[in-house]
Amino acid sequence: MFAAMIAMSANAQVNSKKVYDESIDPMEQIDKAVVRAGQEGKFVICQVGGNWCSWCLRFADFITSDSTISKVIEDNYVYIHVNYSPRRSAGAGDAEKDAALMQRLGNPGRFGYPVLVVLDSEGNVMHIQDSVFLEEGSGYNQKKVLRFFNSWTPKTVEG
Repeated sequence: MFAAMIAMSANAQVNSKKVYDESIDPMEQIDKAVVRAGQEGKFVICQVGGNWCSWCLRFADFITSDSTISKVIEDNYVYIHVNYSPRRSAGAGDAEKDAALMQRLGNPGRFGYPVLVVLDSEGNVMHIQDSVFLEEGSGYNQKKVLRFFNSWTPKTVEG
């Protein structure tokens, strides 16, 4: 019983943490990340999802609390949380913006959320990663996550 209460408390803490900034324009966010990646010789990782998605928040917590994963990300990527809400009742203008965002990222929503999109330093989509393949139980597997990040570093891709 006590272990279940701790697990529920930990899950509630992860779910109350907001990592997606819903107030910024995601297209502008991506543009800025691409510029920075080009300047720093890195690629961009877009973690597409939202604060509404418990698995999105769980992944964000997982990668920031694991120092090995955090180091690989810091050394190789500009990592951004791209806010997207497929359930949002949007007006026509918002629906068009959402469609343009998904098109720009290679329509990654077909994999569910979170979904990880790797962009090169010019903003081209290089890879879309379905995060379900990185899961283990009710969380994520460090070995699988590291394999993904290490497979898409600029050094690995460009030789």
